Amino acid sequence: MAKGTTSKKGTSAGKSANAVKAARGKSVVGKKGTPWGTIVGVVVVVALLASVVTYYMVKSAPQRDQKSREEAASSFAPTATNPDPSKKIPGVITATYTGSVHVLPTERVAYDHSPPFGGPHDGNWAACNGVVYPTAVRTENMVHTLEHGAIWIAYNPDLVKGDQVDLLAARVKGKTYISMSPYPGLDKPISLQSWGHQLKLDKADDPRIDEFIAALRTNPNGVYPEIGASCDALGPGQFDPSNPPPFDPSKPGPDAKPMNYGGSSGAVPEGGMQQGAPGQPSAPVTAPSAPAGQ
Repeated sequence: MAKGTTSKKGTSAGKSANAVKAARGKSVVGKKGTPWGTIVGVVVVVALLASVVTYYMVKSAPQRDQKSREEAASSFAPTATNPDPSKKIPGVITATYTGSVHVLPTERVAYDHSPPFGGPHDGNWAACNGVVYPTAVRTENMVHTLEHGAIWIAYNPDLVKGDQVDLLAARVKGKTYISMSPYPGLDKPISLQSWGHQLKLDKADDPRIDEFIAALRTNPNGVYPEIGASCDALGPGQFDPSNPPPFDPSKPGPDAKPMNYGGSSGAVPEGGMQQGAPGQPSAPVTAPSAPAGQ
């Protein structure tokens, strides 16, 4: 009987000890509690990282999309065997003009196209290294940029707005030898100009925009007169991109200089050289380089 009693007591004592340990364990867990501060901190960090990634993806989307467009148009880059790939772009028209014919800042030119893409122009060129002008700029200054191998994207501000303007600007910002400006009264929503070349379009997502730029921007194969000429801003007193001379929407008057004009005495010379004697530029001959739709 004594042994049985002792065994029961030992069992009871063991159970009591285990119960005490369990109670202590529960007490410790209860004291630690749920680490809500850590959980909240992790959630906040994850949310911030997600917002940063989302912001980057949204902001960089235009640049990534533009890179894809440029890659798709890369086959239109000029080569020695294909000096002017724009001839294969449907809708491009061409004309022949003589370069380095300058007029005074107070003079206008009676251009043969609107927007013009060659002919007499102001001696001061518009800044054309990735400049997106918010307002229309004097035509005679913009034409000079084409002589330097730049592309000028003009658009009708009544027809092209919002995302379409941004899509055009993605072709210009951060680039060299290209600029963009509104052109009130333009007969098409969009018009691209390089020296002696023009392409008019209806939509900003037209792949021919990137093909035109790839084919003609600083094309080294003699498609524009002044290879190596600058597109940098000249500054106040010459051409200030922050305060450019305004566009004149009125029809040029009888005193406007004709397309075969030889240059004005006292006009800003090209590259520091004196303005030569008036020449006789060849008359422009316009012809489509490729039938539309092919």
